[in-house]
Amino acid sequence: MQAMPLPLTRDLVLIGGGHAHALVLRMWGMKPLAGTRVTLINPGPTAPYSGMLPGHIAGHYSREALDIDLVQLARFAGARLVIGSATRVDPVAKVVTVEGHGEIGYDVASIDVGIHTEMPDLPGFAAHGTGAKPLDTYAARWRAFLARAAAGEFAPEVAVIGGGVAGVELALAMAHALRREVGGAARVSVIEAGPQITGRNPGTTRRLQAALDDLGVAVLTGAKVAHVGAEGVVLADGAHVRARFTVGVAGAMAHPWVAQSPLPVTEDGFIRVDSHLRVEGHWDLFAVGDCAHMTHAPRPKAGVYAVRSGPVLLDNLRAVLSGGKTRAYHPQGDYLKLVSLGGKVALAEKWGRTLSGPLLWRWKDRIDRKFMRMFQDLPKMPPAPLPRPVTEGVAEELKGAHKPLCAGCGSKVGPGTLGEALAGLTALGRADVLTGPGDDAAVLEIGGVRQVVTTDHLRAFTADPALLARITAVHALGDIWAMGARPQAALASVILPRMAEPLQARSMTEIMRAAREVFHAEGAEIVGGHSTMGAEMTLGFTITGLVDGAPITNGGGQPGDALILTRPLGSGTILAAEMLGAANGRDVAGMLATMARPQGDAARLLAGARAMTDVTGFGLAGHLMAICHASGVSAEIDLAALPLYPGALDLAEAGHRSSIWEANRAAAPVESAEGARASLLHDPQTAGGLLAAVDAGEAEGLVAALVAAGHDAAVIGRLGADAPGIICR
Repeated sequence: MQAMPLPLTRDLVLIGGGHAHALVLRMWGMKPLAGTRVTLINPGPTAPYSGMLPGHIAGHYSREALDIDLVQLARFAGARLVIGSATRVDPVAKVVTVEGHGEIGYDVASIDVGIHTEMPDLPGFAAHGTGAKPLDTYAARWRAFLARAAAGEFAPEVAVIGGGVAGVELALAMAHALRREVGGAARVSVIEAGPQITGRNPGTTRRLQAALDDLGVAVLTGAKVAHVGAEGVVLADGAHVRARFTVGVAGAMAHPWVAQSPLPVTEDGFIRVDSHLRVEGHWDLFAVGDCAHMTHAPRPKAGVYAVRSGPVLLDNLRAVLSGGKTRAYHPQGDYLKLVSLGGKVALAEKWGRTLSGPLLWRWKDRIDRKFMRMFQDLPKMPPAPLPRPVTEGVAEELKGAHKPLCAGCGSKVGPGTLGEALAGLTALGRADVLTGPGDDAAVLEIGGVRQVVTTDHLRAFTADPALLARITAVHALGDIWAMGARPQAALASVILPRMAEPLQARSMTEIMRAAREVFHAEGAEIVGGHSTMGAEMTLGFTITGLVDGAPITNGGGQPGDALILTRPLGSGTILAAEMLGAANGRDVAGMLATMARPQGDAARLLAGARAMTDVTGFGLAGHLMAICHASGVSAEIDLAALPLYPGALDLAEAGHRSSIWEANRAAAPVESAEGARASLLHDPQTAGGLLAAVDAGEAEGLVAALVAAGHDAAVIGRLGADAPGIICR
C-alpha cells in the first residue's frame, strides 16, 4: 500500500530574508522536519548579500551577483514565500501582520529583518537622502544616479554622512565608480561628527585615510549635519557640502515597526534575546542578525554573527518544533574584518593587526563568492526512483526524465482529449440554456434575465494559499469578463493537504480573505462552497454573472478585425521552470503579481468587442483557433508584437515547456511558427489575458486606454477571410 503524506501539524514562520534565515532554509531543504509548514516573509523576492555591496557599488559585481534568490531558495526548502513587509509581530496572539496580506499565524517563528540607516529625525533626509540600508533601495538609487551623472544630467557630487568603517568603505566604492565613469570631475565628501574617521584601531584608521586621499575623497570631521537638501548638505556652522546624492551611514537603527511591536526591546529598539537566541519571555520566538541584541554577549552589528548563528538557530527551531532541547550560541570574541578600498584592493583587520593590498581583495572576493555559491548552486535533490517493475507506458508518460507535473493550467487535460469528451454530449434542447459546450461559460435565461455560469480550478503552483486564492479568483473570473458579464456570486471549492485543525483554520482564513477582496472589488459575493482535504492544495470557484443583451462569444469575429491581447504570455513556461529551480525569482514574483491583478476594468473597456475569450490552458493559439472556428475566419499573428513576461523567452529558448504544451500544439497548429517565441503561442496561461477581436479603426485607441489603465496590452494580429486557421508573420 502506498504511504500517505504525513499531515502538517506546525507552522514555522521566518520573518525576513536575512543571512541566518537564508542558511536555515538551505539546510532545511537538505533535511526537512516532516510535519512542519515553513513560511518565509520578505519585502521582495531576493535578499542582497551585504558583504558584496561595496563591490557592486564600485562596479566590480552586477546587481544579480549579490542577490540571494528567495523564490528558488523557498522552492528548494519546500517553503512558501510571502512577498510583503511585516509591520507587526504579536508574540502572545502568535501572529505576524504583513502589509497587503493580513495576519499570518505561527507556532514557532524567527525574526531576521536587519537594520536601516535612514535618518528620519534629520531635516530633509527623508526627501533628499538615502540610507545605506536597506541595501535594495540604496543600490537601486545609486545605479540611477551614476547613470545620470555619467550622462551629464547631475553633477557627480556625493556626500556620505558617517565616517565609520562602513561609511568610508561606501565612500571609496562610490568614488572609484565615479572616477571610472566621469573622471576627475567627481567629488565625494565624508562628513563625520567625531574628531576623525573611525577604524577599529589606529592602523586601520591610517590605511583608510590613505585610501580616501588616493581617491580624492574630502573628509570633514567635527561636522554636525543640520539639513539635507536637493543640492547638498548644510552643516551646523552654516557650511554647505555640495552633493546631488547623499547617503546616510551614521549608525545602525532598528526598524520602527519592530520597536513598536509588543516585543522586549532595548532602549534603541533592538529585540532582546537570550543565549539560545530566544526572544526574552517567549520560548517559541527567536531573533537573529542585526535586529537582535544578544543580552548574554553584546556584539557590534556585523553580518558574520548572523552567518555563524545560522546552524544554531536551525537546531533550536527544530528542537522546539519536535519537543527537543535547544542549545546556546556563543559568538566569537573577534572576527576577520575585510574592507574594500574602492578598487580591487582590500584591507584586513584582526587581533589588532591591519594589512592591505590586492591579494586581500582577491581573498575577500573568493570568500564572498563561495558564500553566494551556496545559494546560486543549490544541491540537486533527485526525485525518488521509480519502483521496479512499473506498468508499460509509465516512463513514457513521465517524459523519460521523471519531470514533475506542472501546476496551474499546465496540468489541465489536453484540448484534444477534452474536445472528444465534449463531442459525445447530447443536448436536451432546453429553451433556457442558450449555449452548448465550447464557449467560455454557459448562458442561461431566467425570467428574462441572462445569466452566465462558469467554473474553474487550479492545482497549486505556489505554497502561499492567499496568493493562490487571488490568482484563482482572477482566473475563474476571466470567463465572466470575456462574455461581457458582471460578476454576481461565487462558490468556493477548496482542497487542502492533510493538516491539523489549527493549520486548516489559518489556511482557510487566508484563502477566503484574499478571495473576498478580489470578488468584492468586482461586485460579487462569495456565497458558500465546499472544502475537503486531499493529496495537495487545489482551489476553484464556480461563478455566476449577469449580462445585458447578447453576451460576447467566440463567434462574432469579422475579417479585418484587429486582435488585442491584454496580458503577456509565458506564465506556463516560467512556472514549469520555477518548479525545477531554473526561473529567476524576480521574474516569477513580477509575473505572479500581474496574474493576481483583476481584469474587470479591461473587460469594460473592451465591451464593444465582436468576439472575446480569455487565454488560459489551451494557450493563445488554442483560444484563437476557437474564435476562428466559431466565427468562420482565419487569423494572422505578428510574433514580434506578442507581449511576453520577462524571462519567458529565455526559458523557452532553454527548452522549458509545460506539461500540456505538446497537446496544445497538436490541437492548434500554427503555420510558419518557428523558434522559441513561436513556442509560446501554445504555452498554457494561468489567469491569462483577454483576447478580443475589435474593429480595426478602434484598436489603437483601445490599446492606449488599456495601457493607461496599467495593462500590458498590444495589437497582436488580425482576422482574415480564409478558412479557419492561424499563420504567423
